[in-house]
Order: sequence, then C-alpha cells, then structure tokens
Amino acid sequence: MIQLITGRKGTGKTKTLIERINTAVAETNGCLVCVERGETLRRSISYKVRWVGVEQFDIAGYDNFYGFIAGMLAGNYDIKEIFVDGILKIGGADYDELGAMFAKLDKLTGNDTIVTFTVSADNDELPESVTKYL
Repeated sequence: MIQLITGRKGTGKTKTLIERINTAVAETNGCLVCVERGETLRRSISYKVRWVGVEQFDIAGYDNFYGFIAGMLAGNYDIKEIFVDGILKIGGADYDELGAMFAKLDKLTGNDTIVTFTVSADNDELPESVTKYL
C-alpha cells in the first residue's frame, strides 16, 4: 500500500512523517524502516526504526529505488512499514516515472506493507498516476 504526504518545501511534510513514524513505533508489531537521502530524520526517530541512508547504496533513479525496496522486503518478511523522506531527491523530478514506480511498488507490497513517501510538490502539479495514492 502506498501513502503520500505532499506539499511544497516548508509545509511540514517531514514533521508529519516523523509523527507517523513515532505512532507506528508505538502501534506496530513488526519491523519499521526509514529511508532518506542525508541524515535529517536519523536523530529524530526512535532507535527501534531501521534507518537507511541511500547514499551508501548508490541509489539513483526510480528503478534502482524499486529494486532496493524489493530486496529489503525479500530479505525481511516482517517489514510492516517503510517511510521514505524526499523521494524526488532520490529518484528525480520525472513525475511519470514516479507514478510508474508507485504502481510497481503498490503491486509488490499489496496490503502487507505500507510505504509512506514525502513528495515535495503540490497535488495539482502531479499526474493522476501519482495522485491516485493520496
């Protein structure tokens, strides 16, 4: 299942994501993963959440990102939620490719794993292939 937190820079997306992570720590039985470029969230989330910085894995583009997430899920069936901050920084600003990656990831995760993304864009900028996950 794909969930989105959208809005321009400075609208509180990361703060909202941190709140969702902290809620999930208290309510979820299973593994939680946080993925980002940089280290903005690393010190703001619980030690119980597996933090992953994409730089160390040289992830660039949506195909690489999809493969990375698929590999994590294949290696750990207990992952219940994945939180991704700044997907456009990881994959790029091609919204059509973003929508295509969401479709593949939604099919892969089904109802077993929730993947929440922050997307730094207004909803009216995004194509239907992305906004259908709002």
